[in-house]
Amino acid sequence: MKIPYAALCVIMVVLLSEAHLTKAVTCSPQELSSCFAAFTSSAPPSSTCCSKLKEQKPCLCGYLKDPNFSQYVNSSKAKRIASTCGVQFPNC
Repeated sequence: MKIPYAALCVIMVVLLSEAHLTKAVTCSPQELSSCFAAFTSSAPPSSTCCSKLKEQKPCLCGYLKDPNFSQYVNSSKAKRIASTCGVQFPNC
């Protein structure tokens, strides 16, 4: 049995999409340690910081609700870093 090329492409796109959507993010504020320099100075965030921030984006509301982290995550410096990295600050 031959599968048409277009059908094979559609199947591959669906499988890859599902694999991407089910990839779980481990929420860990330590993952944002590469943003420390940008947070403690006026230095722009590094590319590593931006990558980690984008990776941790699904976790930001949780950090905002956690009293141990909310004062840092909700600060003007954190919002500047998010903006510079192109990460929309969440409205939780």
